Amino acid sequence: MLNKQRQQRLFKLIPWDVGRPLSDIVNDLVYPDLQHDVEEVLRTLVYCGREIATVDGRWFQVKIMPYRTLENVIDGVVITFNDISTAKKLEAELRLRSF
Repeated sequence: MLNKQRQQRLFKLIPWDVGRPLSDIVNDLVYPDLQHDVEEVLRTLVYCGREIATVDGRWFQVKIMPYRTLENVIDGVVITFNDISTAKKLEAELRLRSF
């Protein structure tokens, strides 16, 4: 089961954030190009994927995709976050062992 408190730490959402620009929402991502990547996906309609760290050392695979309505209209983006912290930790341990 997912830890709800941990999920809330990624973006500091509050009820009146609905409708606000993504760049105005406080988050824990070390991802200064997030807004640029969102704009680029909206401009090109090409998916964007990155591995991004958080300020507390977690890692996420971030995917940004255009959101297409049932009427076939692009109406924003969908951003998904997959926690890859365990894989990144194992990767770092393997690097240390190889030296």
